[in-house]
Amino acid sequence: MEYEKSQALTSEAERALELIGRAIRMAGYRNVKSVQEIGSKKNIKNSIEIQKDAGYQGSDSLLTRHELSEGIDFDCIGNVLTSDRTKHNLALQGFLVERQAGLPKGMKINGGSLMCQSLDRQGRIQNTTLMNGINHLNIDELNPSINQIQRVFRIKLEMTDGASLQKAFTRIFTTRNLP
Repeated sequence: MEYEKSQALTSEAERALELIGRAIRMAGYRNVKSVQEIGSKKNIKNSIEIQKDAGYQGSDSLLTRHELSEGIDFDCIGNVLTSDRTKHNLALQGFLVERQAGLPKGMKINGGSLMCQSLDRQGRIQNTTLMNGINHLNIDELNPSINQIQRVFRIKLEMTDGASLQKAFTRIFTTRNLP
C-alpha cells in the first residue's frame, strides 16, 4: 500500500513539475507576426513573477505571461488558449499552493492544493485545483541578474500523503523566450 502511495505521489509530482516547466519555458514568448506588426522588440513586462512565502505553509507562487503561437497552445489545465483567453494579447499561467478547500472542520489536512491560474474566456483569472497533497512549493532563481537572456529556476515540490509519506522533487528549468 505504501509503495502504491509513493508511486502516486511521484506521478503527480512529475505532472506538476512538467506543467510548471512548460510555463517557465514559454514565459516571454513573442509571436513573430506581432513583433513584425509592432515593428519593435519591446519586452513583455513581468513575463515571470515569483512571490516568496505567498501560499500555504510559506510556499512560493509563480506567474508567467506569453503571447500565443501560431500553433495550438494549452494552459495548465488543458484548455486551448485562444485570443479570448488572453489579456492585452498575453496568456497567463500561474501556480500557487493554497490550503485545501472543502474539508470539514477538524478533519486532518493532507497537505495543500496546487492551484493553476489561467484566464477564462472573458480574460478573468480563474483558479483550478491541479492536485492535493502538496506540502510546500519552493521556487528559486539561480544566478539572477538584470540583463540575463536566459533565466534559470530551481523548483522544489514537497509532496505528502498526510501520514507517513513525504517526498521532495527538484527540477531545474531554463527560460527559452526572453529577449
